[in-house]
Amino acid sequence: MSRDHEPVASLGELLDSLAGRLRHVDLRRIDQARQLWPRVVDPVLAEHCRVELIKDHVLVVRVPSGAFAHRVTLDAPTILAGFSALGEDAPTSLRTVID
Repeated sequence: MSRDHEPVASLGELLDSLAGRLRHVDLRRIDQARQLWPRVVDPVLAEHCRVELIKDHVLVVRVPSGAFAHRVTLDAPTILAGFSALGEDAPTSLRTVID
């Protein structure tokens, strides 16, 4: 194997980077959000889109296409109102990520 194909970062560096991204992510809150999702959104969105995480009061939703991203964005006020059930941990904004 030539040097051109060697990894740029060590495994330790990659794990440190990943741990940094996960810091301040409450897995219980994500689980609660995922349970709320089908009750808050249209059944079609519930079937095709998924709550990824809530970090810094931003709800991140994974969507399969730009059309779904647009729909979720249009429904953001209703979605965020539905997530107010999470109390002080409720998201105040929404971002979509396309698969």
